[in-house]
Amino acid sequence: MAQLIKDLDPQIVWKNFYLLTQVPRPSGHLEKVQQFLLDWAKEHGIEAFKDNAENIVMRKPATPGKENRKCAVLQAHMDMVPQKVDESTHNFETDPIETYIDGDWVKAKGTTLGSDDGIGVAAIMAVMESKDIKHGPLEALITADEETCMYGVNNLSADTLSGEILLNIDHETIGEFVIGSAGGVNISATLKYKEVAPEEGDIAAKVTLKGLRGGHSGLEINQNRGNANKLMARFVRQAIADDEARLCSWQGGNMRNAIPRTAVAVLSVPKENFDDLCELAQYCEQVFTEEFRGVEEGISMSVEKVEMPAGQVPLEIQDNIVDAIMACHDGVLRNIPSIPTVVETSSNLGIINIGGGEASVLILARSSNETMMEYIQEMQ
Repeated sequence: MAQLIKDLDPQIVWKNFYLLTQVPRPSGHLEKVQQFLLDWAKEHGIEAFKDNAENIVMRKPATPGKENRKCAVLQAHMDMVPQKVDESTHNFETDPIETYIDGDWVKAKGTTLGSDDGIGVAAIMAVMESKDIKHGPLEALITADEETCMYGVNNLSADTLSGEILLNIDHETIGEFVIGSAGGVNISATLKYKEVAPEEGDIAAKVTLKGLRGGHSGLEINQNRGNANKLMARFVRQAIADDEARLCSWQGGNMRNAIPRTAVAVLSVPKENFDDLCELAQYCEQVFTEEFRGVEEGISMSVEKVEMPAGQVPLEIQDNIVDAIMACHDGVLRNIPSIPTVVETSSNLGIINIGGGEASVLILARSSNETMMEYIQEMQ
C-alpha cells in the first residue's frame, strides 16, 4: 500500500510526504526529522541549516531572469500530533506511520497521519527540488513544535530570514488562501493537596471511558464530538452523589490540542456499592451513546476492581475539583457573527491529571477576536 502513496500525483509532492511518514516526528522529539531534512537538502544540493530555535531553514536562488523578484518564504511545521487508537502499540518516537489509501483519502492505520503539516512540508520540498518552476529567491522555514508551544516561531531570530513575502503552507483546502486565523492560549490550573487514606472496608474501582473519535481541537471542534474528560466528569459527579464514591486518580487526554478520546478514573466505594457503580457506568454509556448518536459510534465504559491506592483526594477538594471540571467550557463558544459558518471562539478541555497529591487541568482556548480570547480565559 505504501508504494501507492508514492505514486500519487503530483508525484514530486507525494514521494516526499511518504518519506516524512517514515521518520518519527512527534512534537518534542524532532531530532530524527531535523536530520532527515538536512540530509535531504544536502542530497539535492540545497543550502540548509538548523537555527537556534530548532527550525530548519533552506535557501534556493532565483531562476535565471527572476533574480530581482522579492524573496518569498514558504513556511510549514515539521512536528505532528501523536494520537492513536486504544489498541495500537505504535511508538511515535521510533515507528514509521503505516499509510494506506481508502478511496480518495490517504489514511493511517490506527494513528494520526501527520498530514498536518507533513503535506505542507512535502509541498515545500517539492518546490525546493523542482527544476521546472520559475521563481524568485526562495527560503523555506520549517518550524519546530508548532502543535505544542510554537517554540520555533516564538524563538525565531529576526535576522534568520531575508524574505519579504511569507506563505504559510498549513491549510487543508486546495484553492483557498487564508488571510487570518484564530490565536491560541494555554489555560492551566494546578492544585497540590495532601492525600488522605481510603475508608476502611472500601474497595477500588477503575473506570475506563473510551471509544470516542477525538480529533484536532481546531479543525474538528465544531463537529460536536464527545470529550472524554467532560463525560467522565458527569459520571464521577453522579458516582459521588449516588454511591459515596471518592476520587483517587484521574487521567484523561494527553495533548492540549487533541479532543480527548479516553479517560480513566480510579474511585473508592463502599464494597456494597460496587454493583451500583457498575450499573451507573452502563447507564452512562447508554446515555452518552444516545446523546452523540450520528457522531460517536463506539463509546464504551467499563469498571473493574483494582488494588486500593494508598491515598485519595480529600472530600472537600474532590468536590471542588469535580465541580470546576464540570463548569469548564468545552467546544465552540460562538461563531463569527458576520461569518456565521466559521468558528470564532472555542476551547478544549485537553488534559486532566489527578493523583499523588496534585491535580492539573490544561485547556487550549482559541479565538480570532482578542477581547473574546480575554473573556474565555476569565470564564474558565
